[in-house]
Amino acid sequence: MAKLLCIPLILATSIAFADDDDDKGFGQAGILSKTNRGEIPEISLSSGMPLLENGDTITLKSGTYYELEITADGSQELALAGARFFRAIWVDEFVVEGIEIRPYGIDSMEFDEAGEAELSFVAIKPGSYRFGVPGSDLQTVTITIE
Repeated sequence: MAKLLCIPLILATSIAFADDDDDKGFGQAGILSKTNRGEIPEISLSSGMPLLENGDTITLKSGTYYELEITADGSQELALAGARFFRAIWVDEFVVEGIEIRPYGIDSMEFDEAGEAELSFVAIKPGSYRFGVPGSDLQTVTITIE
């Protein structure tokens, strides 16, 4: 009987201390930790407009966690493709209008109307990758993973 009472007590103690550890930053480690976050510019989808405000190149660091915000204004139905880029990253989640999707892989995405999406990922494989609207040179970004 004494053994059965010890298990809930051990679990309750572990849960209580786990909450304390999260406050000190011990909850996450490695590539998903808050100290391993990189900045990436937002991509804007609009008919006939470049995807980025400044330039057409994004440089990422391999092993770093990023959150890419994509906003479409709905001026035209536009797709973003980048199969090679998507295979060079590990996708944590893809959030579309508040719906969290954790896919095994992505090849492309299409915005039929105005909306927002956020792609959370870890850059993995070094190289240069084309990402953008298929068939458009203006609406293309080169993403380099170093």
